[in-house]
Amino acid sequence: MVTYQATVHTADLDNAGTLTNVFVKLVGTDGESERQLLRGCNGASSFKRGAVSSFTVSCPASIGKLVLIELEKKHFLLSKNGQPDSTGHSWFPAKVEVTSPEGETYDFPIYRWISDSEVHRFREGTALRVFEDSHRYGLYSREQELCQRKRDYHWHVYAEGIPQCLKALDIWHLPHEVIFSLRKDLEVVYTLQSGILQLQLEGLANSKENWSDIDDINKVFCSRKTEIYDYVRRHWKEDSFFGYQYLNGINPILIRRCSALPDNFPVTDNMVFPGGQCSLADEMKKGNMFLCDYKRLDGLEVNNVDGKRQYLMAPLVLLHKTPDDKLMPIAIQLKQTPADDNPIFFPTDSEYDWLLAKIFVRSADFNEHELNTHLLRTHLLAEVFAVSLLRNLPMVHPLYKLLIPHTSGTLVINNLARALLISENGFFKKYTATGGEGVTTLLQRSLSSMTYSSLCIPEDIAERGLEDVPNFYYRDDGLKLWDVIHRFVQRVLGFYYKSDDEVLKDSELQKWIADIYEHGFLSQASTGIPQSFTTVAEMVKFVTMVIFTGSAQHSAVNGGQYDYSGWMPNSPVSLQHPPPTTKGTTSKATMLQTLPNKGATANGMAVLWLLSQQYSDFVPLGHYPMRHFSEEVPCKLIKVFQAELEVLSAHIKARNKSLEIPYTYLTQAEVDNSVAI
Repeated sequence: MVTYQATVHTADLDNAGTLTNVFVKLVGTDGESERQLLRGCNGASSFKRGAVSSFTVSCPASIGKLVLIELEKKHFLLSKNGQPDSTGHSWFPAKVEVTSPEGETYDFPIYRWISDSEVHRFREGTALRVFEDSHRYGLYSREQELCQRKRDYHWHVYAEGIPQCLKALDIWHLPHEVIFSLRKDLEVVYTLQSGILQLQLEGLANSKENWSDIDDINKVFCSRKTEIYDYVRRHWKEDSFFGYQYLNGINPILIRRCSALPDNFPVTDNMVFPGGQCSLADEMKKGNMFLCDYKRLDGLEVNNVDGKRQYLMAPLVLLHKTPDDKLMPIAIQLKQTPADDNPIFFPTDSEYDWLLAKIFVRSADFNEHELNTHLLRTHLLAEVFAVSLLRNLPMVHPLYKLLIPHTSGTLVINNLARALLISENGFFKKYTATGGEGVTTLLQRSLSSMTYSSLCIPEDIAERGLEDVPNFYYRDDGLKLWDVIHRFVQRVLGFYYKSDDEVLKDSELQKWIADIYEHGFLSQASTGIPQSFTTVAEMVKFVTMVIFTGSAQHSAVNGGQYDYSGWMPNSPVSLQHPPPTTKGTTSKATMLQTLPNKGATANGMAVLWLLSQQYSDFVPLGHYPMRHFSEEVPCKLIKVFQAELEVLSAHIKARNKSLEIPYTYLTQAEVDNSVAI
């Protein structure tokens, strides 16, 4: 008779403990133990939240090298039909450590909810690709795990022409292992309800009145301001700040260097350089001209808010880099087609002609940012990456271990977004210009024009010609962060994949990328998304993009939403009047009548406040409280990754001390591991 010591770690999470009976079976290369009830000296508290309890498992003889363990949870009581009743007794074991009679310790990472009375198999922590997993029990458990995953995680077509998502009626029908902790649920609900309650107390939640004084907007959410919000409120009218936001605001992916004006933007030298001090051709050659084109918004079905038609333009904006390195708007055309009733606006126009033109641009930018830059290019893509991971890679696969922390919370927050933001009764339908059909159409257009290179910041910056634009902190920090992530991914995957041939013969890896290509990018070869991997380098680049998209890019376009859009005139959710067709007809009163009413303003601020918060389950990029890797090398590489992130964050903080507007969204303290809000 020999004995094994099994130490069970229950996670320190809300409701992670259980009072149920827990059974274990050890499976090794030379045999297996009997199914055994784990009885410890701590009795019923052996599996309470945060508990670490040790048990003895006896076998007639050594069962060799451990391959997997089986865990089974049974309630003490029987239900009315005589079956075990496990309702309300979910358990979240973190890991099990087993010490063999020979003195060898095996680590079994779990980190998932067990809510039923079924047998659950967990592999020893050493990562294995399918072609090197030779033990019959190991292969069987691998196949069974993926079969169960495919039953739990189904692709769903939310709307034609946009990335597919996880099929679930609501968050309560999601697989239990991906649901938020109770604490996170309560925090989100409290934040939303407290915001709505404050608006109701202020009499704004359902108000259809227009603003009579723009300064009154600052009284909304008066206790919920940030330093950048206050800066935006003071400087939103300034041309230099208007240009600055294209670099370091929440939508830094639209601007590009202009080497030739589009045919539908007939700007001349006399219009923008009336003194003849320079010419468009010369300034383009010097690289000083930049263009922002909102053509994806052209012709969208526009929403009604409170029974009133709204207005959304598809502007073209020309910007000029001045000798003192400021990016200044010099021409704005609010519609795509030149016409007599579509004037081009200039800084030399009357105060309110020019200001209202910029307001229409900022409203277009709000809708472009929220639906393309934010929702599609971070949230929806992150969900595609997560669902494909869960369907195609077992827990023992090295890529699963690397990516699973970067999926935490994504499936839940996206389910909530579909229910509360873009549904028929959601925020966009009620208050924004693109609500309803416009949402789907813009998402379709955005996906059809998306490219793989635009998701990879080094290539994106180069393609947009922005390598040497001064004061571009999103670029500076983003490129450095991409490099840090890329080195980490290269080192970890390089530890497991020694040759391109190993990539080619990893069938599970190939199914992962094929699923992404088919269900995420709808098999559109024009995107440039790989349909398969042929080299280690290809795989490393794609995985780097996946992590960057769900962490750094999401932080860059999400964290500052309230900072830059909380002051409504800087980012109107919608506009109530069309733009002027002739110059000289706009006034302060016209501007106030055009801005969203009080209810739309207040509800927009509440949603942006909710989405900009950092919640208690925030995990900074590079921190992995759930240890899926057990080998020494990847564990050391994680520490190197963390150290490099800390060095970069220290550099950013030092730089920010000299900036009038600090750019913080890509510091480690701001970047979550995943799209979780």
